[in-house]
Amino acid sequence: MKYVVTAILVFCLFIISCSKKQETKSTKTIGVTLLTRAHVFYKDLEEGLKTEAAKNGYELIVTAGDFDLGKQSNQIEDFITRKVDAIIVCPVDSRGVGPAIKKANDAKIPVFTADIASQEGEIVSHIASDNVAGGRLAGEYLAKVLNGKGKVAIIGQPTVTSVLDRTQGFKDVIAKYPDIKIVADLNAEGVRDKAMQITSDVLQAHPDLDGIFGINDDSALGALDAVMQYKRTNIKIVGYDATPPARDAILKDTPLKADVIQNPKKIGKTTIQKIKEFFSGTQVPKIVPVEVGIVDKEALQKESVK
Repeated sequence: MKYVVTAILVFCLFIISCSKKQETKSTKTIGVTLLTRAHVFYKDLEEGLKTEAAKNGYELIVTAGDFDLGKQSNQIEDFITRKVDAIIVCPVDSRGVGPAIKKANDAKIPVFTADIASQEGEIVSHIASDNVAGGRLAGEYLAKVLNGKGKVAIIGQPTVTSVLDRTQGFKDVIAKYPDIKIVADLNAEGVRDKAMQITSDVLQAHPDLDGIFGINDDSALGALDAVMQYKRTNIKIVGYDATPPARDAILKDTPLKADVIQNPKKIGKTTIQKIKEFFSGTQVPKIVPVEVGIVDKEALQKESVK
């Protein structure tokens, strides 16, 4: 009888052990390659991803392309080698990342994009701010503070789709104002130092410039650096992202007058939610827009009072 009880106990322990191994094996692993981890926006997006992934017991492998297409492509290939269950990409280059995504498609690994879309490869779902709407908000605000007339410049980044959408929305609105002319649309690669340099060139070429749209806060703050250096404080700037440094500049009544505000944490959270739906067999939308808004000094002051 003693031996029978012992055998039963051993068998039960074996079943429990196998069960635990099965649970471990069933944990989903998701590879993530961000545009960068240096920007506040992507830090918040990563936080949203991690918080929601933890709720669902998913393991995240988070990397960043750091504006380097080769590096990001290698990261995606590494995820394929590791046989992750899904991949999230915030493309460094919307077209250039296509071949790496196609390799993931060939490996039957579902790919999702967040914030920035890919122009090539099969994407299950793209989760991002409604950037066309955000560009329109920026255009409407700048047109308002310029009283519907003047010369403006765009400090852009045409290699990523989210920026192309913002720029298109901005241009759609400005086209409604015949007395506002876009005199420059230049690529600063979303980097503050380069934005400052390019804006300096624009200021010299257009001494009568009235307004600037910076497609992210590094672009807007770089433009602000140049405007302050050249003492052209009459110029009105509108940015995009509403990061703490931009908010501070707006509250201090600098030429940076307003910022389109996104919700990167919600983008991250929603991305994981859509992956969960996909894992469960639910068909997810190809595009999932996340709402945007705009803040100026008055709005930020009211926000701080709450």
